[in-house]
Amino acid sequence: MLAHLQKFITLSLLAAACAWLLHFHSSAPLLAAAGFLVIALGYTGFLALEFIFLRVVNKADPAPQPTWKELLGAWMGETWTAPQVFCWRQPFRTNAIADQLSPQTVTPGRRGVVFVHGFFCNRGFWTPWLERLQGSGHAFVAVNLEPLFGSIDDYVPQIEDAVQRITQATGLAPLLVCHSMGGLAARAWLKRMKAEARVHHVVTIGTPHRGTWLARFGHGHNGRQMRLLSDWQAQLDHDMPADRHALFTCWYSNCDNIVFPASTATLPGADNRLVRGAAHVQMAFLPQVMAATLAMLDPAH
Repeated sequence: MLAHLQKFITLSLLAAACAWLLHFHSSAPLLAAAGFLVIALGYTGFLALEFIFLRVVNKADPAPQPTWKELLGAWMGETWTAPQVFCWRQPFRTNAIADQLSPQTVTPGRRGVVFVHGFFCNRGFWTPWLERLQGSGHAFVAVNLEPLFGSIDDYVPQIEDAVQRITQATGLAPLLVCHSMGGLAARAWLKRMKAEARVHHVVTIGTPHRGTWLARFGHGHNGRQMRLLSDWQAQLDHDMPADRHALFTCWYSNCDNIVFPASTATLPGADNRLVRGAAHVQMAFLPQVMAATLAMLDPAH
């Protein structure tokens, strides 16, 4: 569903930009170029607004305050990264790399990975990660969370199925790697299935563990669940084992343009790792984040 929607949006914007350019290129070349850029790059203005909002909201947060240089770098990074995800990988390369589970591709004794994407995303988000693991002998499954605007609790069976498939293929509890809302889905899975003994570790990247300021504008079920300090989030840790958060490594940024205040992406008792100057989507593809996360597949970890 999401891939079809993002294909339509991408192709419609491209068609509109080209139509404008062709219509005005002879009579008003400057207007033609300006209109083309506004249509094609208009999303950068919305990104800029998000960074302005985070700058204001983060002033009361204990996380290190971003400098203007860091904000500019994060805006440029997200401007480059976001179209690759939302206009190419997700709409056109959703299934470019299949899940790796067959005995011919999985090496016995090597731990597997379950990838859980975030809001308004699909498994195509993880393509660079899957490319890195392809041929490594590590099993992996990248889930597609649906329904798109449903309750985060509805994603539990999909994660459970992926965990079971990885465990059957490897004989080992998997590593869970989650971006944004995917980390909340993983916590909902842990709570409902009481699955602490069935997971090796959980890595979250830019997950709104205590909600995000921007979610006040979200009206879908999962959007409301991600509002700051929502009742749903409070229930995630109800009656949990005391050491559950020790299973988590939480990557967060002082320039996350979606999850802010910045410290809402951390968990008490977790290994919380700050990445300065990284935007929300950009953070998931930083070399240091990818390398440190995949190093957790090492038997010595």
